Amino acid sequence: MPPFSLLKNPVRRYAWGSPTAIPALTGAAPDGTPQAELWLGAHPSAPSLLCASGDSGDGTGPRPLNELIDADPDGLLGADTVRRFGPALPFLFKVLASDRALSLQVHPTRAQAEAGYAAEQARGIPLDAPERVYRDRGHKPELLCALGDFEALCGFRPAAATARLLDALGVLAPWAAALRTRPAEAVLPELLRSGLNADGSELAAVTGALRRTAAAGGPYGAGSAAYARLAEEYPGDRGLLAALLLHHVRLTAGQALYLDAGVPHAYLRGVGVELMANSDNVLRCGLTPKHVDVDGLLAVTDFRPGEPGLLAPRPTGDGFEEEYPSPAEEFRLSRLRPGAAAVRVDRPAPQILLCVSGQALLHSPGGSELPLPAGASAYLRPGAGPVELTGPGAELFRATTG
Repeated sequence: MPPFSLLKNPVRRYAWGSPTAIPALTGAAPDGTPQAELWLGAHPSAPSLLCASGDSGDGTGPRPLNELIDADPDGLLGADTVRRFGPALPFLFKVLASDRALSLQVHPTRAQAEAGYAAEQARGIPLDAPERVYRDRGHKPELLCALGDFEALCGFRPAAATARLLDALGVLAPWAAALRTRPAEAVLPELLRSGLNADGSELAAVTGALRRTAAAGGPYGAGSAAYARLAEEYPGDRGLLAALLLHHVRLTAGQALYLDAGVPHAYLRGVGVELMANSDNVLRCGLTPKHVDVDGLLAVTDFRPGEPGLLAPRPTGDGFEEEYPSPAEEFRLSRLRPGAAAVRVDRPAPQILLCVSGQALLHSPGGSELPLPAGASAYLRPGAGPVELTGPGAELFRATTG
């Protein structure tokens, strides 16, 4: 097997996805249905297929990456990765393309995930049950890097700023008063519970105020427009009230957002690459028809107001690579812009390279070559020998361990 192999990646189709963004990246013809996520990795629910040949996938045919890792974890992951994280790829890489908001959600810490998983197993809740929250024992820090204009909700806004927004809307006066007179970390859990149990009249009043304020413009008009869209996309959903407590964030191409455990967030619209620990544990706050466990949500949410975890790329010193620093051990994201001169990209850890524009070429001294046009990706085995990358005008993202 050469040190690198082409990946064939599954598309996940959710109602909030874009019908055109992922086909535009991969060169596939749109089929008219929403294509929300392109998964690159070894998650058992939708693993990538690793082609047996380094150039085309001919020969023995593509095989699921998770099955190949199960059969030879040291060879596919490296002994150090297996020692640190066990015999599974510790990260999941995605292209995310949303035309409307994803569910408002929070991820647990590792300790919370282990306790929650054990409790649900003891209660006999099937892993595929709609009310199941903890589907594995892992935590799920994540990082999203925008490929163009991108909007999100992320973390609790300072209490005074939220009170001013509610004043401008002319709704939820008791909320505004509480935010001005009591510590935020004491009042925010109460407001979140209240919002998720609000009656229809409260929700209708907030929806109407958002529409009026967004139409009028002014200092709160632009921000209100994002919340007004949520009301149109998810009519009658109480998650709208929870969303009012959160920062509205706008990213441009190359900017990134890091989300640690406990931080409530929702991606609203745009296209980006997303890298996360290989877990599927989500506690939802709304903007979804799926199960919302209010008590479980309150138990894992971090109610400290603060600034969103915005990240700018940082040069690595190699001249062709910039990284997005985060505290996550399971993953590291970087952006590569190689030129005509070959650069070394092999590492003693597993990695996935995704080309997002232009065309790159992987090659090894042994004679293996793999073209990577926009939308193509490759899996690089650790310790399999030198690997070089060229690509004047190309842009790639590299996912590997932290």
